[in-house]
Amino acid sequence: MNIQMENRTDVTEFILLGLSSKNEDQLVLFILFLLIYIFTLVGNTLILFIICTDSRLHTPMYFFLGNLSVVDIGYTTSTVPKMLVNYLSQDKTISLEGCLSQMYFFISFGGIECLLLGVMAYDRYAAICHPLYYTVLMNPKVCAQLAVASWALGLVNSAVHTGLMSALSFCRDNVIQHFFCDIPPLFKLSCSDTWANQIVTFVVGGSVIIGSFLMTLVSYVYIVLAILRIRTKEGRLKAFSTCASHLAVVNIYFGTIIFTYIRPNSNYSQEQDRALPVLYGILTPMLNPIIYSLRNKDSPDWNLRTLCYVAWTHILPMTSN
Repeated sequence: MNIQMENRTDVTEFILLGLSSKNEDQLVLFILFLLIYIFTLVGNTLILFIICTDSRLHTPMYFFLGNLSVVDIGYTTSTVPKMLVNYLSQDKTISLEGCLSQMYFFISFGGIECLLLGVMAYDRYAAICHPLYYTVLMNPKVCAQLAVASWALGLVNSAVHTGLMSALSFCRDNVIQHFFCDIPPLFKLSCSDTWANQIVTFVVGGSVIIGSFLMTLVSYVYIVLAILRIRTKEGRLKAFSTCASHLAVVNIYFGTIIFTYIRPNSNYSQEQDRALPVLYGILTPMLNPIIYSLRNKDSPDWNLRTLCYVAWTHILPMTSN
C-alpha cells in the first residue's frame, strides 16, 4: 500500500520475496526451515534446562552459554516465523513498522551474540592462562556485569541503526529481495541519502563486530601461547579441547557477519545478501547446541547423550501427563 504525497509515493509496506520466488520451492523451503527452527528451539531449550537444573554446570562458561541459548532462540524467532508464514501465503507483505521492528530485534540479538562470543573467549583465556585466579577474575558479579553489558550494548547498537533507518524515506520499489528486513536491502529501496546511515553502520556496527572479534582474537593468541608452553601432548590437547567448540562457532559466525556488514554498499549482491544471513542468523543458532554438546574424551563436560537422557527422563514424562 502506498500514499501519494507531493508527486511522491511513500511506501508504507514491503513485500518480502524470501530465498526463492519459485512456487515449486516454497513447500520445500517451508519444511526445511520449519525443521531447523524446531531443532533450534528444542536444542537451546534443552541446554537452558540442563544448565538450570544441574548444579555442576553453574560455572561462568555455562552461564554465558545459557545466555547464548536465549539469544539464539530470539535470533531465529525474529525472522523464521514470518518467513514460514510467507512460504504458505500469497500475501508476503510486511508493514513499515513491522519491518523496522523485525530489523531491530534481529540486529539486537546479532550484536548480543557477537559480544557474548567475545566474553566467552575472555572466559577461556582466564581459565587457561590464569587458572589459579580464575574464580577471582570470573566471579559471579563479574559474570553478571559482562552479561548485562553485552545485552545493553547490543540493544543500544540496534536502536541506533533502527532509529536512523526510520528517518529515511522509502518512495521507490517496495519489493525486498530478502527473507527479512535487513539494513543492506532497505538502503537500496530508500530514496533518501543513505551516506550517513552507511557511515554509522560501518562505525557503530563495526565497533561491536570488530571489537568482539578483536577481543576473541587477542584472547586466543594468549591461549595458544599458553598451550604451547604445556610440555605434554596430552596436556595441550586437554587445554585446547576446552575452547574447541567456542572456536568453531566463532569461525562460522564472525566470518559471515563481517563479510555481510563491513563492506561498501556498492559491493552488496542479492545472492550474498540472502545466503549469508541464513548461515549466521539461522544455521549457527541451530548448530550451537550440537557444537557445544558434542562429546569430548578429554573434557568432563556434558554432551549430546546427556541432552537425550534429560529429554527422556524429564521432559517426555511431563508431556505425557
